[in-house]
Amino acid sequence: MTRNCDSSNILTLGYDLDKWKLYGEKCPITTDISPATNSHFLLCGMSGSGKSYAEQGYLAKLALAQSDAEFFFSDYKGDDSFAYLRNCKRYCSFKSTLENLDCVYNRLNSRLSGEDETRHPITLVWDEYMANILALTAEDKKLATTVMGKVSEILLMGRSMSVRFLCSCQRPDAVAFPVGSRLNYGIVVILGAYIRSIYEMLMPDHKEQVEGREFGRGEGVALLQGSDLHFIKIPTVKDAGRMEEIFKQALS
Repeated sequence: MTRNCDSSNILTLGYDLDKWKLYGEKCPITTDISPATNSHFLLCGMSGSGKSYAEQGYLAKLALAQSDAEFFFSDYKGDDSFAYLRNCKRYCSFKSTLENLDCVYNRLNSRLSGEDETRHPITLVWDEYMANILALTAEDKKLATTVMGKVSEILLMGRSMSVRFLCSCQRPDAVAFPVGSRLNYGIVVILGAYIRSIYEMLMPDHKEQVEGREFGRGEGVALLQGSDLHFIKIPTVKDAGRMEEIFKQALS
């Protein structure tokens, strides 16, 4: 758990699952999202895991914590979970998802070159990234390779420029994460039923700690900075409408 940090740079991921279940205690699991740490975020979970719900909560919390931030949301499948975002300025779906990638990639390079001296947070959220890359690969393998290269560059160079990538997918197969880019995420959250292959891909050094655990919807594991493992519970948001409105405004 992160301590002694500016509250504007703290993201609550959920509550400690064991303390929640055993004692009904709400002990928050938090992480630093300042440029001092790697806050690229990988969120995984199969259908029914509560991944989309958790994703919305995280995005609203990020928007509240960093009020000067810019958000770009690429929603490949155009899922109904995010239907309320469809008229937002920085929302793209299906064939247009690459527009957001190019915009954020260009902003990163402007900062790297010194042309852009701003350092407010810029976050690119890509929902169902894996499915998007697989579809691109089937249509245009060269374009897919270029896209993955841009994502890898954001992951490698974005932290010091306050550019963050939040990737949401069901399974993070290597075909969409070239040259070890799965290791470039400082925050990894896996929700829902235990699937050995996912843990072998993302948490090979911790899979024995997780094996045998049972997770329900909105329950799972968070690995921070490659070594700090937590079992987490995603709480129900009392005012879902307000959560949606916060992120809707952030995209507008």
